[in-house]
Amino acid sequence: MPHPCAPRSVAAAAVATVAAASLAFQPLPAAADPGGRPVSELLRELQVMYERTEAASDAYNTTAAKLKRQRARADKAGRALTSVRSALAESRREAGRLARQQYRRGDIGLPPLVQVLLTRDARDAADNLRLLTRAAGRQATTVHRLVAGERRQRQLTAAARKALAGQQRLADRKEKQRATARSRLHRVERTLASLSGAELTRLRGLESAQQTGTQRTLMSAHGMDKSATVRRKPSRPGAQAVRFALRQLGKPYRFGADGPTAYDCSGLTSTAWKQAGRSIPRTSQAQWKTLRRVPMNRLRPGDLVVYYKSASHVALYAGRGKVVHAPRPGARVKVSPVGAIPSVRGAVRPDAGARPLPHYRLPKLLR
Repeated sequence: MPHPCAPRSVAAAAVATVAAASLAFQPLPAAADPGGRPVSELLRELQVMYERTEAASDAYNTTAAKLKRQRARADKAGRALTSVRSALAESRREAGRLARQQYRRGDIGLPPLVQVLLTRDARDAADNLRLLTRAAGRQATTVHRLVAGERRQRQLTAAARKALAGQQRLADRKEKQRATARSRLHRVERTLASLSGAELTRLRGLESAQQTGTQRTLMSAHGMDKSATVRRKPSRPGAQAVRFALRQLGKPYRFGADGPTAYDCSGLTSTAWKQAGRSIPRTSQAQWKTLRRVPMNRLRPGDLVVYYKSASHVALYAGRGKVVHAPRPGARVKVSPVGAIPSVRGAVRPDAGARPLPHYRLPKLLR
């Protein structure tokens, strides 16, 4: 697993390490006394927490995206309702004007044909018939508009209420996720803050050794020869996405963030591709589900590497067996081996079908 930035004290190191569990929603392993526990057991426990953290982050981001869409629907329904109410008010005013005209003419209760027959002058009768026909048509139109407007207002009022109720449910879910995350964070912090400096050092050493072994196994299993990965060139948007991601190095991981000062894992990948002119889904699970799959031995810079069975972590492939990613809470955007996280699910390509550049030079950091 990737290392958080080195803290200034043992307490700070513990807090930075365990912040990764701040979003875990599933039951965590029991918080036992760390004294005497094998470091390998602690590392496995941390890795479970990290995966659950990423899954929780994706769940939060999914809810946030749904809430954003629901707010847009609620706003649209509200605007439509306001427009219909305005038109309905005008129809009512028009109906009132017609009623007042009839009253002033004194023809209330007399059918139009009778009114024409009572007219002595034939020319006046013909003129009156035309006026009455025109007025009758206008009246019928006004009445139809009035009835349709009232029906539409009832429909839109119900739709607006439904949209607002849905918005409130999503907002409540989001707050519940946040509250659960905070309580889990405090529990894990209490456990890992009790680790000694020596235990933390051994934990980092074991983690680093595991990353090295995972990277070697991954490169071998998928035929990811370094020379081939250097030769494989990105598309123009892919190169732009890599350049943008590398400019974010050192910025902190923050739950639900998509820049410009902080990122979570999918916030970084989606924003990098947005800066390259391509819109991709916001969450890692949606990126895995909707983007075209690509074999690991065909990776090119700009592709996305997805981790865990739950597809809850994602990184941007930069080339030469390295990825750029926002690893976890407590860490910062960094370049890591593609196998820095043990469980690789696969890879996807946001710009499938785009031609690779004829010439491409790897960024200096990756050479």
